[in-house]
Amino acid sequence: MAPLTLTQKLARKARLAGLLYLVIIVTGLGAELGLRGPLIDLGDADATAAAILAAPGQFRLAIAADLVMALCDAGLAILLYLIFRAMAPGLALSAMVFRLIQTVLIAASLMALLTAWLVLTRAGSIADAAALALVFLDLHAHGYDLGLVFFGVNSLIMGLLVWNSGVFARVFGAGIAVAGLVYLIGSGLRFLAPDLSSSFTPAYGLTILAETAFCLRLLVQRSPG
Repeated sequence: MAPLTLTQKLARKARLAGLLYLVIIVTGLGAELGLRGPLIDLGDADATAAAILAAPGQFRLAIAADLVMALCDAGLAILLYLIFRAMAPGLALSAMVFRLIQTVLIAASLMALLTAWLVLTRAGSIADAAALALVFLDLHAHGYDLGLVFFGVNSLIMGLLVWNSGVFARVFGAGIAVAGLVYLIGSGLRFLAPDLSSSFTPAYGLTILAETAFCLRLLVQRSPG
């Protein structure tokens, strides 16, 4: 069997990156929108506590999905660095570092979810457990947005890398860069103007569209010939 050429190796890395990206999208959206979101109302501590205690498996599955997402994100950060380092090593390294920081912050914020669960399941020994659990759930949400600040910077760099790559159409680079701006603005509103945060939520549809499109593009990467 003939050894793989550099182009063939690039194609393999791209397809693996696309697979990891797909898992990240499915588990991330599944955890936030499908599993955890329906249980949590940050404006109603008692209702949130009751919903979580009534569906413990669903709540724990959301944590597991986020953990899988974080593991895949770390792998994707490394793969994207390997794909783009020959084109722009400094930018590729910077993108990897910012994405890994995001991954660490999101993974660390899962401790807030676990703490909320422990508080609720030990409510007999904790005064006002529902309110305290809600604080940790809110802390997780803020930790997630803090991670997205670094991911926003990563996306801007990745947008530039994709735009200049000569391998992927420039529209994918533009889309990833726009997603980065959405992440930065959305996280900025969460911390600096929380009253405006909910009205900006529909803009995250752009991030889903851009990242899914790039994910699919990576999956269909082929070697010439």
